Amino acid sequence: MVVEKALIVDPIEGEYTGDVEFEEEIINIKRYDCTPKYVLMPGFVDTHTHGYMGIDCMNANKEDFEKWAEYVSKDGVTYLFPTTVSHNFEKLNKVTENFSSANHHSLIGLHFEGPFINPKKSGAQNIGYIKDYEGKLPSLKNVKIITFAPEINGAERLLKSLPNNIVPSIGHSDAPYELFKKFLETGVNRITHFPNALSSMHHRNIGIVGGVFLHKPYVELIVDFIHSSPEFIKLVYDIIGPPKIILITDSISATGLKDGIYELGDLLVKVKDKTAKLEDGTLAGSTLRYIEGVKNFKKITNCSLQELSLVSSFNALQNLNFNMGRIKKGYIAKFVLLNENLDILKIFQ
Repeated sequence: MVVEKALIVDPIEGEYTGDVEFEEEIINIKRYDCTPKYVLMPGFVDTHTHGYMGIDCMNANKEDFEKWAEYVSKDGVTYLFPTTVSHNFEKLNKVTENFSSANHHSLIGLHFEGPFINPKKSGAQNIGYIKDYEGKLPSLKNVKIITFAPEINGAERLLKSLPNNIVPSIGHSDAPYELFKKFLETGVNRITHFPNALSSMHHRNIGIVGGVFLHKPYVELIVDFIHSSPEFIKLVYDIIGPPKIILITDSISATGLKDGIYELGDLLVKVKDKTAKLEDGTLAGSTLRYIEGVKNFKKITNCSLQELSLVSSFNALQNLNFNMGRIKKGYIAKFVLLNENLDILKIFQ
């Protein structure tokens, strides 16, 4: 198959015009000057999403995971990491079992958000399932990311117990700056849905939020203008920079559906005007579709398309040690074809 006369966007080599010939992998790229008909970008990657179109990660069966991957492909997502919430090990083991039985090329890993987090920063997590690390773990089959709080009892032992292919991410944490820095120095280099559910910045203790701006690890961003203002997104873009930003949706099962009452794990969530909240008003994930987040980020930052390919694809894959997310000979052919307004025309995966 060949895509002709496209503006080809590679996160490393930049933007240029030409043709891309591919089957499962990219076979050949022909560069030449032309007036492009399309924009061709690497397929999007969502590493933090709890649900979509009535499907909830905690209750999804094999077929649900496969449907989920098909649904989000319409939003340009070609790599999907369904995300749990805190629960007991029996339930988490069931999630990994069902996910592992699913057969879809976009399903390459799970994200465990909890249960090893701080109940004071629980957000929309069920406090009854949040716990310290006591030397035991649920099944980690196909798990690629674990969100944890460094201040919980046993946090250092938890990190030592994780296989090398699992990336730890700091989230739902009230840790002071000094403790945050200590864990960065051990190699932790990712922050979950920054700056939400994290110790805030104060001029006498800059907390995790200030520490992130100082040290610039990878940060997940929910660009729905509900979890963070446009001005904060621009601040992150200016200070931390596109090479360390990972766009996520944090979407729940209500995404793509009407306002109403939905579940996030076993908590009830009310969705009104695309905003998801618990009964006490706590934000409970989002109803953001991935392509909406991409457009929002472009609009507020005026970033280049090359930078957009970093935050929507390449950074997430690099952070997880996957050698993917480029438009280059020999790489897997997963693309999003868009028009100049970033409307999706076609997905190749």
